Amino acid sequence: MYEAVCSLAVDGRIAHVPDVAQMTGQPEHEVRQRLVRLVENGWLNQKGEGFALGPHDWGLEY
Repeated sequence: MYEAVCSLAVDGRIAHVPDVAQMTGQPEHEVRQRLVRLVENGWLNQKGEGFALGPHDWGLEY
């Protein structure tokens, strides 16, 4: 799930449950539960109905 949110963040997008469900092939209720758990553990931030990366110390090099 985290990787799906990261891939959307590269494009400057906020991750929404239906998008992540489509990307991962997982049911929306499971995606929502896992994303909420990532928020609880500080990996993601909830932004309204979407999810964004939380604090991180990595970047991408192209």
